[in-house]
Amino acid sequence: MKIGVAVSGQGSNLRNLVERGFEVVAVATNRPSCRAAAFARQRGIALAELPQKAFDSAEQRDVAMRDFFAGRGVELVVDAGFDRIHTRPFLEAFQNRIINVHPSLLPEFAGGMDALEQALASGVRRTGATVHIVTADLDAGPILLQESVPILDGDTVETLRERVHEAEHRILPQAIRLMETRIANSPSVR
Repeated sequence: MKIGVAVSGQGSNLRNLVERGFEVVAVATNRPSCRAAAFARQRGIALAELPQKAFDSAEQRDVAMRDFFAGRGVELVVDAGFDRIHTRPFLEAFQNRIINVHPSLLPEFAGGMDALEQALASGVRRTGATVHIVTADLDAGPILLQESVPILDGDTVETLRERVHEAEHRILPQAIRLMETRIANSPSVR
């Protein structure tokens, strides 16, 4: 299955997918200087650099990303640390074929990029990672997989992030396999 990855940061999930042999054919980023973009360049993966300042609207950015992914035959989009919310043109083009990895046990700590900070500040004893289908409602789509991660005494955002990334690296490939089966068995998903 041809995968497109939308990313804004370090790219650990992108690297994990490539190293596990997934067919990542395209990467889109709104942050051309991020490590994930550098990784895509290094590996020769088609890269779209789509900083918001280059577009008059988020919709225009998403049309460019939609066309970039569609032009490379992307069948499944993986949001792996993408720090933008998709708009209607993108959501409609890839309906039920966009998944997101989120650093919490949704619905806890939804709706933002600071889920780990929220978890630490709240005093909960566990958080985790979730992979879900992206819908128009932020972090509210159907959950595919979750893995719990304990919050240990003395944890910092960095130490917790490391363990949550380990969970993400385990469940994201499994979620992609689930989506491959779903897409293969459901012509209406395409």
